[in-house]
Order: sequence, then C-alpha cells, then structure tokens
Amino acid sequence: MKKVVFFSLVAATIIFTGCTKQPQYIGDGSGSSVAPITMGIDRGDFEKAASDATQSLLSSGALNRPGGGRYVVAIDQVINDTTQRIDTDLLVKKIRIAMLNSGKAVVTSAIQVGGAESTLSHSVRELRDNDEINQNTIAKKGAMIAPDMGLSGKIIQRNAKTYKGDQLVEYYFQLTLTELASGLAFWEDEIVVGKLGSNKTVTW
Repeated sequence: MKKVVFFSLVAATIIFTGCTKQPQYIGDGSGSSVAPITMGIDRGDFEKAASDATQSLLSSGALNRPGGGRYVVAIDQVINDTTQRIDTDLLVKKIRIAMLNSGKAVVTSAIQVGGAESTLSHSVRELRDNDEINQNTIAKKGAMIAPDMGLSGKIIQRNAKTYKGDQLVEYYFQLTLTELASGLAFWEDEIVVGKLGSNKTVTW
C-alpha cells in the first residue's frame, strides 16, 4: 500500500510539473538571455531596471552641472505598489553606486525621507558639550550640505490573463529626478519588465 501511495505522489508531481509553464521574459524585459525562475521580481529584474535607469539618467545630461562640479542627490521614497514584499533598497543601492561612480553626483546620507537627519548624523551632533569628547572633532553647525536633487520612484505591478489562459505580469519601474529648489523634474524614465508564465504560478 505504501508503494502505491509513493508512486502516486511521484506521478502527480511529474504531471503537475509538466503542466506548469516555464516563465519567460517578454517585451522590454526580453534583453536577458537567462529565463526567469519566478513570476515575481527577482535579482535579475532589479539589475536590469537599475542598469537601464542609470544608463538613461547619465546619457540624458540631467546630472551635467553647469560650470562643473557634482550635484548632491538625496534619495526620496521609492513606493512598492506590488503584491510582493520587496526591499526597494536593492534597486536604489545599484543606482546610487552608478551615480557615485559616474563622478557627476554625490549622494547625501544625512537626509532621509521627510527631511530628517540620519540616525548617525544626528547622534554625532548630540555629542556637543560632552566633556568626554574632543569638541574640535565634532562637526560644526551649518556643515551639512543640502541636496540639489531628489530621486524618487515607484514600482507598479499589473497582472492579466492571455487568450491562451497564461498569466502576463508586468512590472513598471518609474523613477524621477527632481531639482529641489524649483520642484522641476530634470529626468524621468519608466523601465518595464514583462513575464509570461502559467496562470498557476503565483507572483509572491
């Protein structure tokens, strides 16, 4: 009896696996030669979105500061409007690294979303008037550099069924670079990653 149950489970697994369609990239997401392993957002999707976005940003000339020098960029909120719990820092970190390596911008770590100081920057300044700390080594008032630009974004997910009953999932990585003094957007782009797979495959 146990053997019959075992072989039944194996057969069911094979049948189920055979009926599940391997996810594949479509449209703007077809640049990768490696097929996705999931219908959800994976590492390859973040790498593609970050690479395409930074290439677009750097080639746009938005970071070419008149008279030379580098812009100071603050990272604003990147909203996750998908069905998945994802860490948007995976996208932001790659873009930050690319901007820094370009030599056209520096990223401030002293300002967080909402304009608050980062925990470390704030903690250091609380050491003022502490007799145990050499006061000459503490950052002076007015030393922080305010950002010139703010980078914000949103990740949107859209699901649809095809006429064949498959599942089409599209992820829109939307990013905006805003000049904070004027509130004008100096650069915007949208990178789309599309995946086609079995309707039985979940995206979370």
